[in-house]
Amino acid sequence: MAEYETQARKQVRNATARALSVARPRFWPAPLFLPDWRGWIAANVAREVEQRRLFPWIAVCFGLGIVLFFQADGRPALWAPLVGLALSAALTVPLRRSVWGLALAIGFAALSAGFAAAVIRTGQVAAPVLSRVMIVPVSGFIESVEQRPQGARLLLKVVDMKDVAENARPRFVRVTVKKGEGLAAGQFIEGKARLLPPPQPAWPGGYDFARDAFYKEIGAVGSMLGSIRYVPPPHPISWNLWLASEVDAARNALTERIARSIGGQEGAVGAALITGKRGLIGETTNDVLRAAGIYHIVSISGLHMVLAAGTFFWLVRAFLSLSPGIALSWPVKKIAAVAAMIGAVAYCVFSGSEVATERSLIMTLVMFGAILVDRPALSIRNLAIAALIVLAREPESVLGPSFQMSFGAVGALAASTPLLKFGTPEARSESAFDKVATWGMRGLTGLIATTVVASIATAPFTAYHFQTLNPLGLIGNSLALPLVSVVVMPSALLGVIAYPFGLDRPIWQVMGLAVAKVLDISAWVGGLNGSTVLVPALSVGAIVLMSLALMMATLMTSSLRWFALIPASIGLMLGAMPDRVDGFVDREGSGAAIRGRDGRLTLVGKPSSFVAEQWLHADGDARSPDDKTLRDGARCDRIGCIVETRSGRTVAFVQDAAAFDEDCRRAGLIITRLKAPATCGASVVLDKAALAGRGATTIRFNDGAIVLKSARGEGEARAWEDKPRVATEAKPSVQEPPRPAQAVPELDIPEDVSSAEPD
Repeated sequence: MAEYETQARKQVRNATARALSVARPRFWPAPLFLPDWRGWIAANVAREVEQRRLFPWIAVCFGLGIVLFFQADGRPALWAPLVGLALSAALTVPLRRSVWGLALAIGFAALSAGFAAAVIRTGQVAAPVLSRVMIVPVSGFIESVEQRPQGARLLLKVVDMKDVAENARPRFVRVTVKKGEGLAAGQFIEGKARLLPPPQPAWPGGYDFARDAFYKEIGAVGSMLGSIRYVPPPHPISWNLWLASEVDAARNALTERIARSIGGQEGAVGAALITGKRGLIGETTNDVLRAAGIYHIVSISGLHMVLAAGTFFWLVRAFLSLSPGIALSWPVKKIAAVAAMIGAVAYCVFSGSEVATERSLIMTLVMFGAILVDRPALSIRNLAIAALIVLAREPESVLGPSFQMSFGAVGALAASTPLLKFGTPEARSESAFDKVATWGMRGLTGLIATTVVASIATAPFTAYHFQTLNPLGLIGNSLALPLVSVVVMPSALLGVIAYPFGLDRPIWQVMGLAVAKVLDISAWVGGLNGSTVLVPALSVGAIVLMSLALMMATLMTSSLRWFALIPASIGLMLGAMPDRVDGFVDREGSGAAIRGRDGRLTLVGKPSSFVAEQWLHADGDARSPDDKTLRDGARCDRIGCIVETRSGRTVAFVQDAAAFDEDCRRAGLIITRLKAPATCGASVVLDKAALAGRGATTIRFNDGAIVLKSARGEGEARAWEDKPRVATEAKPSVQEPPRPAQAVPELDIPEDVSSAEPD
């Protein structure tokens, strides 16, 4: 058998060598400037093939196909990727003897399959999206309820919306209510609601709530006005809605039970750890957990799933082993594995089935499935299978931070497992104290090492999506996770078991004491200087290079993984030299932020606090939206504002039509939510008509040119965009000499109610 395996390895190496026109590859590293560099590459590629490390790249190609779909204009046809998939599959037959040819054919097939999966998913969830703000009577079934410190948030399956045709009526709407008492999933309600379309990004490259809402089939967001009436439903509830409402009702009941038993924010966090309902956690507590780098404990994922499935596995196996006859004649281990798989699926459904939870569930199922077929489970291979299943079900998740951070962290941990085991030999001491001390030191060392690895792997995605880094997360995790692992989660499992018997309250209270200590640790770590570092938004090029480096370092097993240093270095260099824009414009023209003479952003108009905060974070500016220094760089009166840039340009923000005559003559850029006159002589005008097609826009002043970039861009509108895109670039890049600003009287702009942003 050993001889056969040796011959098989030689055949693989020789085939790879022939593909690279090399006679005898060698496995020892050889620098590329030596004559044998091709042999070194061939040897390492052969090792990748032997270790079956080409399979995970299928998931990478699948995800790349999805990313390409989201870059396409309009709604791509399904037949195109299916043809590509069929042709690639057909090419695998003649190319099966060529390592590179077969790999390329399979990779292109996976890419086409990913593109096709995104097209199919988009067609499945396509539903009408509200095109304008409306105050309208609406009725429907409550699908889920999330209680919050102030009121509740409902997901309503719409049955009727007055004066809105059925083909224009959203399938689901998400609304908030001031009083959520008595509301439960499955109820049929009616009332008057203020609804608006799901908003587009606050800036090009920012969080796209409209896209996420589209793939959740949410066509409008808003709030209920006045009282809500409970009325008999016009038809019986469907079975899937009934099941979803029953699960949601059970989650809410357990959430309320835990929160009341513990009390305060400790109860809110404790309930979120078990049910995934995070609505009761206050924003201050969220900020404290984020600053300490341990917010991940309230996102049900690997830790929770392993403990839940492991408990089911251990209990069933221990119970069956009590009988010698059963233990000797039955496949006890496999039966316990099946029980663990069933328990894990139930826990995933009960906790809300988020991406991180699904990823953990799939990996858990693969691991226990390997027990059923008497085969070992390879971590990276399991991760690739989990990624393929998650992306096939929800292709849009590839763009979200949950998928990227979850798979990035687990992949890095799986790839670094041999290194993490290094230097921890088995204890040889006879002393029980020494054994306990050794065990504790191993646990602490492993905790610190895994925290460092996971933090490094997820840092690029944190910086890209949230513009923040938590350098002190190592301290927070090292102090808090032992409490979570040893006290909080075991208490949670015992509490769930005791809950049906009504004996769970003391267990929740014990868990609450540990959660309180976790929050105390988080507050202490978050209060240290440098706990949260705000960084400018990473460019797309930087995050792509860093992601490529992470995949090369985790998916490769040979010395080729050292090539990951190349994209990592370039990505870090790009991240360290951010290319800041010179201005942000609100999607409706209600406000803007322009970089003034001092190099910092100056706020004009009345953008919402949420939008202004997004702009400041993208610029790496730590000021809050209500900081008065944000208005210092503008000269304003009752009809508008003037901002002078570092390059000597004049930007005018017009609030009243009376300002057009003067501002169109002296300013190079006009920003307004009004309709500008056709005779306006400014080089670039961003008025109501222009912004309706563009959405949120950024501005750059490059060598005498004004360059605009919009969230909606050019081309045909995508599926989740409710309005047509801008057809042409109206003066997008214009050469002009700087114009001196003219003095205008300075008056304070009266404060107004900011536009509401969705939760």
